[in-house]
Amino acid sequence: MCGIIGYIGNREVLPILLDGLHKLEYRGYDSAGVAIVNDKLCVSRAPGKIAALEEHLKDFDGHGTVGIAHTRWATHGPPTEDNAHPHRDCSGRLAIVHNGIIENYAEIRERLRGTGHTFTSQTDTEVLAHLIEHEQANGGSPIALKDAVAHALSHVRGAYGLALVSADNPNEIIVARLGSPLVIGVGKDEWFVASDPSAILSHSRQVVYLDDGELCVLGRNGYSITRLDMSPVEKHVEQIDWSVEDVQKNGQAHFMLKEMLEGPEVLVNTMRGRLNVEEGTAVLGGLRDVADRLRTIDRLIIVGCGSARLAGMVGKYMLEEYAGIPVEVEIASEFRYRQPVLTETTAVLAISQSGETADTLAAIREAKMKGVLTLGIVNTVGSSIARETDAGVYNHAGPEIGVASTKAFLSQMVVLAMFAIFLGRQRRMSVATGQRIAKELTELPELLQRILDNSASIKTLAERWAKYEHFFFLGRKYCTPVACEGALKLKEISYIHAEAYAAGEMKHGPIALIDANFPSVVICPKDSVYEKTRSNIEEIRARGGKVIALTTEGNETEMAECSDDVITIPKTLEMLTPILATAPLHLFAYYVALARNCDPDKPRNLAKSVTVE
Repeated sequence: MCGIIGYIGNREVLPILLDGLHKLEYRGYDSAGVAIVNDKLCVSRAPGKIAALEEHLKDFDGHGTVGIAHTRWATHGPPTEDNAHPHRDCSGRLAIVHNGIIENYAEIRERLRGTGHTFTSQTDTEVLAHLIEHEQANGGSPIALKDAVAHALSHVRGAYGLALVSADNPNEIIVARLGSPLVIGVGKDEWFVASDPSAILSHSRQVVYLDDGELCVLGRNGYSITRLDMSPVEKHVEQIDWSVEDVQKNGQAHFMLKEMLEGPEVLVNTMRGRLNVEEGTAVLGGLRDVADRLRTIDRLIIVGCGSARLAGMVGKYMLEEYAGIPVEVEIASEFRYRQPVLTETTAVLAISQSGETADTLAAIREAKMKGVLTLGIVNTVGSSIARETDAGVYNHAGPEIGVASTKAFLSQMVVLAMFAIFLGRQRRMSVATGQRIAKELTELPELLQRILDNSASIKTLAERWAKYEHFFFLGRKYCTPVACEGALKLKEISYIHAEAYAAGEMKHGPIALIDANFPSVVICPKDSVYEKTRSNIEEIRARGGKVIALTTEGNETEMAECSDDVITIPKTLEMLTPILATAPLHLFAYYVALARNCDPDKPRNLAKSVTVE
């Protein structure tokens, strides 16, 4: 969460910092600030979005070619100017920006107060600035700034991705990482640091990813990377394979809409080269090295957060039905705290769009510590989860900027379907079954496009229902996680109270809430549990409840008899229905948000990549 951008080179730094902040605003937009070094340290900060900072900067006298900037998602303290980054030390000559959480900041702050330090914010980050100042002057013999940073960080518990500048060291930026992503951009006689490659993509596609426990000094003549004990680290420069156009809206009103419309292309890219329809197999190159080990697993635990976990729930149904493997789906933030029982025949699969989700990364590290096979499904090449798992599969969905995941969620389900074929063919799945699933997968992009081509009717429907303040989302079997995803999206971007249940659970309590002002969205395709879900609709209608039904094309007339509105999707295999059923629910949430004058790209209190626990 939050965004960091820094630059050192020969160009005027402020336009580069502001451009980077705009590209990172999806990661946090509670407040923002910049720090520029020339013959002094110039800092400007403002609560609110980047536009508020730009107003502050109209009278800003900070000019130079070295600087750092930050856009914040608030953790410690509300979004005020005092709590905005960058934070300074007592001298006002050192400024720091920070992503993550310093867990022992309170005890460090009290210790530093006892030595005369004065604090002006409620944040944990400000502690770092003062701690570095304290370490640099410790014992009365000043030490090098990078050594002071390393010493300071040795006292810290928690997570950080940080960058700092000092008026006393005007020709360098010092950065360090532990649990919060940072990437170094390599240009021609200029260098960048950012928490996300999208911030620097218009300047350089040559990057170096920092790993945990590494410290980097960016100077006028290059960069050097060490561990905190100052032992040198050799890193490879990598090429980013997506362009700046990929992170622009391409004429659409919002990133969320753009990314939903990219769905068919995303499915094609996710499956490209990975399906052998003739042999009924999935070719997942990222799993090649662990294929033999996968044959021996008898239990799979999927960990994830938010929509990624819901994709895992869809995967559970797929894998149990078609691969015959018991699957558990865990909330990643709970996994390592419940003392999970893991054996050598257990595998843990992490799902994360960013590959940096702190809770999911912690779950993987817990599994690795216990010696089990770890796998990943991630969208971001070079991310922490991609590097730290034993094997995995990339989504190839392209960068996702919208805070509410759409195209990445679809891609995750497709990867899980291919994973089910892969594991199923290792076990009991017949060639014919593999062929049928693979063939139906290849037809999904065209079917999804048909749904998107009908988005105008979903927009009209959404505008009719946008006045309601409460919704139920209901589904059975494969469509239970879809109901959860529909409710999550609606509450995320429209702020409507939405709850999701397995439809059979309604009569065990929640149905008490049903009345004319509490409508239900029921995912009711013509599948193996259609009649039972249809009965649940009748139960709701008998109590005066309103119903929006999502069903299979050709079933409109029958469903209209028991529903107030009907949305249809093309027919596909039952296991693949969630992929198609999700799209109209995403569109519904998007258009409801617009009807309620909410910004779907910047939902309140949320940020895209959750890199704190």
